[in-house]
Amino acid sequence: MQRVEKRQWKTVVALPLLVAALAQAGYVMAAEPQQQHMLSDAPQPPDIRLGPLFHAVQAAKLFPDQKTFADAIPKSNPSSILADWQMQKKQRNFDLRHFVDTNFTLPADGEKYVPPAGQSLREHIDGLWPVLTRSANQANQWDSLLPLPKPYVVPGGRFREVYYWDSYFTMLGLAESGHWDRVQDMVENFASLLDKYGHIPNGNRSYYLSRSQPPFFSMMVDLLAQHEGDSAYSNYLPELQKEYDYWMADADKLKPGEASKRVVKLKDGTLLNRYWNARDVPRTESYMDDIATAKDVTERNKGELYRDLRAGAASGWDFSSRWFAKPGDLSTIQTTTILPVDLNALMFHLEQTLAHANKLAKNDEASQRFDALAKKRQDAINRYQWDSRQGWYADYDWQKAAVRPQLTAATLFPLYLKVATEDKAAKTATAVQKQLVKEGGLVTTTNNNGQQWDAPNGWAPLQWAAVEGLNNYGKQALAKDIGMRFLNNVQTTYDKQHKLVEKYVVEGKGLGGGGGGEYPLQDGFGWTNGVTLKLMDLYCPKGVTCNNVGDITKGQ
Repeated sequence: MQRVEKRQWKTVVALPLLVAALAQAGYVMAAEPQQQHMLSDAPQPPDIRLGPLFHAVQAAKLFPDQKTFADAIPKSNPSSILADWQMQKKQRNFDLRHFVDTNFTLPADGEKYVPPAGQSLREHIDGLWPVLTRSANQANQWDSLLPLPKPYVVPGGRFREVYYWDSYFTMLGLAESGHWDRVQDMVENFASLLDKYGHIPNGNRSYYLSRSQPPFFSMMVDLLAQHEGDSAYSNYLPELQKEYDYWMADADKLKPGEASKRVVKLKDGTLLNRYWNARDVPRTESYMDDIATAKDVTERNKGELYRDLRAGAASGWDFSSRWFAKPGDLSTIQTTTILPVDLNALMFHLEQTLAHANKLAKNDEASQRFDALAKKRQDAINRYQWDSRQGWYADYDWQKAAVRPQLTAATLFPLYLKVATEDKAAKTATAVQKQLVKEGGLVTTTNNNGQQWDAPNGWAPLQWAAVEGLNNYGKQALAKDIGMRFLNNVQTTYDKQHKLVEKYVVEGKGLGGGGGGEYPLQDGFGWTNGVTLKLMDLYCPKGVTCNNVGDITKGQ
């Protein structure tokens, strides 16, 4: 299938009054130098457009969810709204909530989806795809939503936009349901973001433009190639290269022991990646949460803390003791000092994919270069991100020049992306079986501290990475054990509540919907739907239709 023609997007130009007001208030948007030509046309996030008004609304806690006002759409030019607020707030009977209701269109929850009675789990998921599908090929010029040329599937709940790494696991389910047209649409959307902004933002919101998420674009192209053949690699080679350029920006300028943006050069010259955010202010969508986290911090620069919080959000693991200096203290988050094992495994896959795509395009020199880069990264992961004392893959603290001792579900990504050696894969599998396999699936970490990416929670994408990774190295029994435990958890929760959710409790007697984190448990849910379908089909006996997990269990 040939690529569709790129659509031209309207640019948004900040008006002088707004610029002056924001400059006076000290609100600035940090853009990376190599991206300034791309981001100059990008819409500014609401905390910059509205400056002190945004702060006032969030500080007043008018809405239970801080994302609500971040997603609100100004009814007129933000500069005019800001000027009106500056005048009206001095009036004796000024009502901020009334002002917001008058000047903004607030996001509305859609009609609650009630599945038809008697639906099996599979039927429910198949019926959810159109419910979760959105279109935004045009957006209000003041909206934080970034337009995309094709329809896309959102996770559900408060997440009204498409998210980067979520989407890969959603796309697995779409493919399993036969919706290859929607898989193509979503790959095209992400390619359009790479062409427009030079990277794939966390989600298609202006306030997500300062960061990305785990780089799954090469995995998406792999998935599409299962349906379209090798033409998918040729069609998306330019965007694969742009993805790589974003993650490796400044690599050629670094001296040993230095870091810039998403790249770190170790003292021996080895290049590995980390998560990063171009801004060092509170997250737009979690504004007061971040301010509260930084309130009593005196031992570190608050800008550094905000950047680490944002980088933690870029990781997708927001938040987890994985990133903390002290396991129970969010204010000790230090994401940018950590070289994540899963991120670097994904970068290995991107390099391999670029080698393959360039070979198909007969760019032999480029193909050989990326093949060599992938081999170097594989060697580096197996050297720096292997805990030889404990026997598992882990993150690396580049400032301390030491592997971090914590075992997390990310340990399986070198198996998932085929980075691991056979002996290291076997040792990792043993550690996972002993410490991370729980009653309802694979637990995220062994630390229970109230963060959502910690115990007792398990997340669908990590279950799939574990199952695929263990199967890659001949550990079929353990893979099936994890997959079936999680499937039964999902099925039991569905039987009780008739829904799928963002995360699950997998440890202890109280299995079901997970908790913790900054917001209530969300229903939907894109990546759970996708992984559930993949697991059902993987463990369905040949010739038996899997209408529910009970059928699978009976067939074993």
